[in-house]
Amino acid sequence: MNSTRPPVLVVGAGPAGLVAALTLLQNGVPVRIIDKDPNPRIGQRGPGIWPRSFELFNFLNVPEVYELAKPVLTIRSYKHGTMEFATESLMTQYVEPTPTIPFHVPKLIGQQLLDVILRRHLEKFSCSDEMGTELRSFEQSDEGVTAVLAKNGILETFHTKWLIGADGARGIVRKQLGLTFLGETRDDIRLVMGDIRLHGLDREYWHRFGTFKRGVSLRPTDEIGEDGWQFAIIDNDLDTTKVAQSEELICEIIASAIPTEITVNKLVWVSEFRANIRMVNKFSEGRVFVAGDAAHVHSPTGGQGLNSGIQDAFNLGWKLALVEKGLADKSLLETYNAERLPVISEMLEMTTTILNQALKTDSMTAARTPILFMLGINYRFSNIVLDEFAIPGKPINAYGVLDEEHLEAGDRAPDASNLVQVGGGGSDVKTLFSLYRPWYHTVLVLAPSHADAIPILGALEAYDTSVVRSAVVLPSSASVTSVASPADLVFVDQEGHGYSAYLVEAGQTRVFVIRPDGVIGAIVHGTEGVKKYFSGIFLDV
Repeated sequence: MNSTRPPVLVVGAGPAGLVAALTLLQNGVPVRIIDKDPNPRIGQRGPGIWPRSFELFNFLNVPEVYELAKPVLTIRSYKHGTMEFATESLMTQYVEPTPTIPFHVPKLIGQQLLDVILRRHLEKFSCSDEMGTELRSFEQSDEGVTAVLAKNGILETFHTKWLIGADGARGIVRKQLGLTFLGETRDDIRLVMGDIRLHGLDREYWHRFGTFKRGVSLRPTDEIGEDGWQFAIIDNDLDTTKVAQSEELICEIIASAIPTEITVNKLVWVSEFRANIRMVNKFSEGRVFVAGDAAHVHSPTGGQGLNSGIQDAFNLGWKLALVEKGLADKSLLETYNAERLPVISEMLEMTTTILNQALKTDSMTAARTPILFMLGINYRFSNIVLDEFAIPGKPINAYGVLDEEHLEAGDRAPDASNLVQVGGGGSDVKTLFSLYRPWYHTVLVLAPSHADAIPILGALEAYDTSVVRSAVVLPSSASVTSVASPADLVFVDQEGHGYSAYLVEAGQTRVFVIRPDGVIGAIVHGTEGVKKYFSGIFLDV
């Protein structure tokens, strides 16, 4: 195989494909990313980003997503046929930020803008998505994948080692792999949604006219323009296909639903939506993987779709990078399917329950569950996580609610703020989250003194420093001003946030291995546990 060719082909340049590509590029693995659409997609689409996904973008060092995303506005519902409001409600419960959860609320950013941000980050690695390039077919062997691509009517045969299908629910990758896509298409919820420019409504609110089963929703968004709105028309009696094809009908329906005068300036983008609830039987076959909508689709209630897709990509990216670099056995890739399948299965069940509740009660109060923040998603059941303290045999609860009083291997690693770096150094790291990155494991040693951490740090010398880093966190009682340490960083947990978040008492020594995806890979007593965990990740050291 030509060694200059990127070893990974990503098919589909939506959020899941872009995150997969960026994760691999940050790991030093070249990528080719293609999309059959000739132009970048427009439209707000699913704009909700939940806290766990903001953490993911933080680890990828893409702060613009959080900075540019807008808070969720108060939803104002009106008495029938009037502009007198009946209720005001928030989409989710308000949660205060804490030292362990810096991204504490969902925010909204349109997919069009999100894609622009991610593409800019790809460009830093001299990688750009090749629009108007379609995957026609592929074949795989033990050595690699041969893909047939088409651009402007010209066919190209492209040899690569791995293929990631992030090409959506109608994409070719899943179909050609022969994966099943079982589930249901619901006829009891049909939407026409899109972006429109209009005047005449207060931009301080998200407006809802009518009911959950038959009504119009309008959310202001400056991303479309200073008169921009994302709209949704819900009405099962409408011929939604016909409506979606007619600007006149859309404007007519919106105008008739709003009992005040509005001026429509332009219909920007529109799409018909029906609740498809489906998922694959497995996320990979050989050297080919599926992620995002190519692997699972769900009801719009809960806004978990885009978030789940990028989390698929992030889970796969670091594992594929280690295998491609020859540092891990190919069997590590089997854990992509093993970890994501239970999560997505539970997520589909949960979002479908919310949909059924909303249809039954004509209200979205069921969508206020903290599960949707995604902070409780875990891989405790995974065969590559190691916990020397957990009680075995508990049932899988992959899509649970965050419980900060309990922490196990497989859980999301908490943040801790206001750490004080011993010796200062050149680093401005003050939080654990600014330490975690997608191209290395972080071995976090919480120990009463630096001397207690030395044997563990010594064991780490056997591992490639480009993929394993270390940090010692000493309790607030430790009076250390400087220390010569084999660790990459030494901190004093001045305000106790680290020890509190990781449930460690000041006199204890405990080691946490944080995976490149911000998940706790191991919680162990010391050296032997660290070696045992890494023996399940890396090839023999």
